[in-house]
Amino acid sequence: MTMFVNSMKAFCNSRSLLYSRSIHVTKALNLYSPAALGIDGYLQSRKRVKDQFFNFTDTFRAKMRDFVSEPKHMIFTEDLKNMVHMAEPTDLDLILNMIKKFNNQNVEFRFGSFIFGPVVMRMFHFLDAPNEALKSFEDPENSGFYDQLVSYQILLDLLYSHEMFDDMYRVFEKVQEKQLNMTKFPKYPLILVLAACYKQNTPKSLEYATKIWTEMTSVGTVPVRRAATLFAALALNQGAPHIALESISMQKPHYVTIRNIKAIALAEMGRVDDALPVLKAVMDIDLPEQNQKHTFFDETISKVRSCVEKTENKDLQKEFENIEKALRDRDLIDNQTLDSLVTSEINLTNRNTRKLQGMPQMPYGMRKNRQNTRENMV
Repeated sequence: MTMFVNSMKAFCNSRSLLYSRSIHVTKALNLYSPAALGIDGYLQSRKRVKDQFFNFTDTFRAKMRDFVSEPKHMIFTEDLKNMVHMAEPTDLDLILNMIKKFNNQNVEFRFGSFIFGPVVMRMFHFLDAPNEALKSFEDPENSGFYDQLVSYQILLDLLYSHEMFDDMYRVFEKVQEKQLNMTKFPKYPLILVLAACYKQNTPKSLEYATKIWTEMTSVGTVPVRRAATLFAALALNQGAPHIALESISMQKPHYVTIRNIKAIALAEMGRVDDALPVLKAVMDIDLPEQNQKHTFFDETISKVRSCVEKTENKDLQKEFENIEKALRDRDLIDNQTLDSLVTSEINLTNRNTRKLQGMPQMPYGMRKNRQNTRENMV
């Protein structure tokens, strides 16, 4: 472990002169599915509330504006719940003010135990409002309102989809400061912040990811596979195959992302003779009639081939050609990419979500350009 930490520190120090202010990113989509974030449940509650307030929504909004502006009025739990579930983009300023007033009312007047943080973040996510979500989250007057790990997860996913990576780092540092549920490295927010580092793909983002990884492993926290593959893929992109190889060392080798990363990392470290057995090993597992084949990416084969050619070792080149032919003959090479797998959508639930009639099934930002009229939307 000490050698790994020192190796990563030395690498990051050697790369420090390469830093620049420019940030190169690729397009990011949401990393977690709506079901995984609980947005499907929010949509069902949204439809129920809007049905309940049918023809009375404007009246209710006007009442809430009065309640916010008049010191003598209070915002009750049901008021905020209803407004959050009927919210449209034009209501965001009103809701921000309602949250602030609700959170600052005397505690003795609150008798319910409803936890608003995750529900409000689902609303922001659905309305595709990252700036308002971040503003509310960082408002000191809302202290404690979003102190739930799932609230952080939803906010980070929303920021990720808008490529607001520097903001994600700041939010994650808040997660670590709070240590909610007695953990400094909660797995779902951790995956998201490493995804941000991967998408940003700069020497500085690798340094940030390395710092997190070093702290995490030094206290004995075992990262989940997606976190490991995101970190490893970033290291490969930044020319650090030794970091990539070490970061997947605690993962089971039979996963497709793990074996592809291992083969690429070994080859790019100049250890082609160790990379070839990794490629060859799947042929001892797979049979032609198997449905679940242990495959390699075409891009992996191409990268290993390039490293083999650089050795100018005829015996190694011949062995690689034989292995590649055997893999292709058995249909064990496909066109997937490491990027597509490490950034693929994560769904943490097996529940069958019910699509209610008239309920929008995509975030506001994706819906707003459609030709749906307001009347057809809940």
